[in-house]
Parts: sequence; structure tokens; C-alpha cells
Amino acid sequence: MSIVEVKNLHKKFGNFQALDGVNLALNQGEIYGFIGPNGAGKSTTIRILLGILKASEGKATIFGKDAWHDAVEIHKRLAYVPGDVNLWPNLTGGEVIDLLIGLRGGNNKHKREELLERFALDPSKKCRTYSKGNRQKVALVAAFASDPELFIFDEPTSGLDPLMEQVFQEYVQAAKNAGKTVLLSSHILSEVEKLCDRVGIIRQGKIIESGTLSEMRHLTRTNLLVETKEPIPAIDEWKGIHNVQKDGQTLDFQVDSEELDAVIRYVSQYGIVKLESAPPTLEDLFMRHYEHKQETTEGGNS
Repeated sequence: MSIVEVKNLHKKFGNFQALDGVNLALNQGEIYGFIGPNGAGKSTTIRILLGILKASEGKATIFGKDAWHDAVEIHKRLAYVPGDVNLWPNLTGGEVIDLLIGLRGGNNKHKREELLERFALDPSKKCRTYSKGNRQKVALVAAFASDPELFIFDEPTSGLDPLMEQVFQEYVQAAKNAGKTVLLSSHILSEVEKLCDRVGIIRQGKIIESGTLSEMRHLTRTNLLVETKEPIPAIDEWKGIHNVQKDGQTLDFQVDSEELDAVIRYVSQYGIVKLESAPPTLEDLFMRHYEHKQETTEGGNS
């Protein structure tokens, strides 16, 4: 069952095309990773889903309801945490948490206290005294304590230290295990890779790839570390091999997936002493999509 559905979504700001035919769907109980650089259209898509912006064209629904016309009803069943949380400066963190939980009709004090302890947040302090990281914690505690059906996170761990990022990941996984649905927009690719069932990559307002990580691995390269008895001649001239680094008889390089079999056959002729293979990471995948564009830009600026 699709909890979130976006079809042919367009958004223009004057002459600027922020979104150009975005399509995506989130099923119940899954974590969907939404990645792309600044300005790609992630936050614009999320703001349309939240009913903050109205789409120029296309359709966005949550729980089968129209994201723009039924925003009030939808918000009773979701929790949203942006990348830069603004709070009421004269309220304490605890007062803000209680207010946000109350808006969704929740009152789980045990869960609230557990979250405050896990996120190491002092709720008695005024919000104006909080660091960016602590403001994020207020929003995260309120979100997880209110027990919604859908979580929408837009760079939620911005400002958090690695220990708190781990706590966040544990609660996201627990939400999934409880049948909740999560849309996670993040620049921390390792976080997306660890948590998400499916990933969508957005570029210049278009979804350029989407699917499970295993489905998308074919788009990138495998990392190989090879030590041989004899030197391998002209390895960097072979088709599909990239970024060769040599250290004596040890070579570290990347191979296009479709050329992997031929490369292994070639290097094995020289007596393999050691062979380590690492699957491509989401960061490899992400950079593969953008490296050509970056090289073109740099070339144009030189």
C-alpha cells in the first residue's frame, strides 16, 4: 500500500524549474532515502508533500489525501523534522516537546522520558540557549514520542554528533519495525545506505535513478585491492578500470561491473597473492552520477 505517492510533480518559481516531473512512491513500513545535492529539489518536494508549497503541476498524495487541500488532516498523522529547527525562544525544550506531542494527540510520558535520556537533552533549558544540535534533538524527541504513521526527515541529523546520529538511526529502525513509513532526505550517504530499503536520486528537479541498493549497484564500480607475484603491465589502460594506485606489487583500483570478469581473468595470470573486493557504496553511486557534470563545470571555468 502506498502511503506517499507523487506523480509528474512540477514546480516553477518564476522562470526557474525547481521540479520537472518527479515521480516517487513510499510503501507502508519502508524507509525511502531521498538524496541529491543542494538545489536538486529535495526540500521543494518535501514542502509540497507537507502542504507548504503548491505544485505547479502534477499530484502529491499522503494516506490517499491531497497534500495541498487536505494538509491539516494529513499533519495529524505525520511528524516532520527539518534540517534547521526554529523553536520558541522563551519556552523550555520540554514545553515545546509537550506542545508538539499534544498537537498530534499523544501523551506517552514514558516514551518521552526515554527519548530525553537517549538523546541526552535537558528539557528544562530555554530554547534560546540551545545549540543547533540540541534544537534538532527537541524536534526528534517530539517526533518519535508522538508515534505518527509517517516520518518525514529533511537532513534531520544536521548538527548532531556521531553518537546521537547512532541513536537516531536506532529509533528510525524501530519505527520501521513497528510498521511506520519513513522518508529520509540526507546528505550523510552512509546513513541512507545503512537505513533505507529503497533510494531515489534527484538531480536538477528530476528523479534520475530509484530502486533498492542492490538494483542500483550496476551503475557504479567495484573496488579491488590486488597483490600479485609479478607486476601487472598496463593495468590502467584496460577498459573499465579507473583510479589505479600502485604500491609495489599491490594495486588498488575501481572496475566497472560489466568488466569485472575480464579484469579478474587478466590479473590472475600474474599470480594473485591477495585479492580484496568491496561492493560499491552509495557514495560511489552518487558521485558517479555527478562526476561528469562536475568535470564539465570545472572545464568551463578554467
